[in-house]
Amino acid sequence: MKIQHLAIALLPVLTGISTSSCGKEVNDEKIPPVAVNIELNNQGLWDTYGVHGYGQYRIFIKADNIPANFPYTALSYTGFGGVLLISGYANGDYNTPLAYDLSCPVEAKQTVRVGIDPDSYEAVCPECGSRYDVCEGEGRPVSGRAVNLNYGLQRYRVVAASLGGYTIVY
Repeated sequence: MKIQHLAIALLPVLTGISTSSCGKEVNDEKIPPVAVNIELNNQGLWDTYGVHGYGQYRIFIKADNIPANFPYTALSYTGFGGVLLISGYANGDYNTPLAYDLSCPVEAKQTVRVGIDPDSYEAVCPECGSRYDVCEGEGRPVSGRAVNLNYGLQRYRVVAASLGGYTIVY
């Protein structure tokens, strides 16, 4: 009889523990912290290599010289697996530049990089199949193993530059 009373007494506690995980924040720090510095900090660079309409994207991978002819310098860094720059919705604007690491946080390998599904504007991992909302959901997982693990894409800051354009930093 005592066990039954103990179980009844613990029921609210156990329920609270199991439901508290539903509201936890997405883990967007699964990818190791690696320097990011991509300077698109004048209007000419932004016009050439920036993103200008909802869903338009660019990929930056210094080690692979992507994009070709981009003026990388000794102070340019493109994160763990590269950087995805995409135009999305934030702060009431549909043309806000957003940036993420290209590495899938489920796989956590530099060479396993997400790609963009042109129909949904979601980032998709070619290995685990996880999908991420990169235009409006801050890199949150929308399907696949990433949802179960609560892993989102690593986000980077896109900072307006004084001469036009932006700089992407960690």
